[in-house]
Amino acid sequence: MVITSLIQVLLIEDNLAEARLLKEVLKGAKHQEFNLIHANRLGEGLGRLESDDFDIILLDLTLPDSQGLDSLTPLIKKAPHLPIVVLTNTNDEELALEAVRQGAQDYLVKRHITLDILVRAICYAIERKQMAEQLREANQTLEKRVEERTKQLIKAQELNQLKSEFVAMLSHDFRNPLNTILLSAGLLEESGDKLTREQQLSYFQMIRTAIKEMDQLLGEILLLGKADAGKLQGNFYDLDLEELGKILVKSIQLNTNNNHQIFFVPQGKFKSGVWDEKLLRHILNNLLNNAVKYSPNGGKITFELIKQQTEVIIRISDQGIGISSEAQKRLFQPFYRAENVDNIPGTGLGLAIVQKCVEAHGGTISVESEIGKGTIFTVILPIIEEVIWKNQKIDSELVTSKASRTLEVTQGKINE
Repeated sequence: MVITSLIQVLLIEDNLAEARLLKEVLKGAKHQEFNLIHANRLGEGLGRLESDDFDIILLDLTLPDSQGLDSLTPLIKKAPHLPIVVLTNTNDEELALEAVRQGAQDYLVKRHITLDILVRAICYAIERKQMAEQLREANQTLEKRVEERTKQLIKAQELNQLKSEFVAMLSHDFRNPLNTILLSAGLLEESGDKLTREQQLSYFQMIRTAIKEMDQLLGEILLLGKADAGKLQGNFYDLDLEELGKILVKSIQLNTNNNHQIFFVPQGKFKSGVWDEKLLRHILNNLLNNAVKYSPNGGKITFELIKQQTEVIIRISDQGIGISSEAQKRLFQPFYRAENVDNIPGTGLGLAIVQKCVEAHGGTISVESEIGKGTIFTVILPIIEEVIWKNQKIDSELVTSKASRTLEVTQGKINE
């Protein structure tokens, strides 16, 4: 706000004689020109603020349609950038001082008003309001910078924490298979001629298993890094989800020695639709293996595959150890593991990868769980059917575009 050669003044005063007097007083100013617009009610003054531009408001605190400080609040709300000088009678000075505390820039006792006092009060009020606005803007800018810096520090702390967890995970989860390889290789080297053929094969199998574990861990880390870099794009093909589900369930049942009951419940026809089989295997294998891992022997696991008009719902439920409500908030963060997993092995990467693979399909994932009673994971994926084929492969950008058009419906299902 800058004081111009012509200062526009809005006077809200119900006494016509006093309004004329103030107007005449301002005409005598030699170094500053004033244009005074008179309103005899608060409502009229508020209307003027909507239609005209002003530099300052002179406000009488005793008006026909408003009394005292009740007049100040709507004016500040209507024009927070304008300075206000209140006009008071001698016995209203206490009220005038309170008005200044609540946002007015100054007050004038009517019977003491002279040209010099009035001009000085108007100019000083404009200057004070301008400085207050500049200070407010500076504070807002500073607060914004502090907020941004705080976010940066929090992010940096999270990254440092992530690095620490990553190093700790590597030192633990890589050391175990490496120790297995070193021990087995050492025994084969030093005592190979004393071992039976079966014992040798057993050590070789241990080495192969350890290498496979390390390769899987590296693959998970690389996949997560690719997703974080925005480079996780799927290769979408026609795929029968029901057949894929049967294959995965059979494979997991063989690996668990039938200690768990896995019930596969498909609902609908799954012959149409395009999917990335590799990403789907990450999703289903992680969720099914977790259900097995965190369930007691012989526990019941249900794998529902539900075909709807525009989406497929994947629901995997178990009767295992469950997840606390606090842990559920961080469940999809890399390297995070719930507090009740005890000595059950794991890297804390599985669910983070699942979420990235679900997002690559334009889908959503949610979890419901209760400690000691079990967990339900629900994945909702939009169905992509109308596609443009090129060498039996679908453009991933097309799939992403089509997925986004069905995502609104998809997200709504999570809360049902």
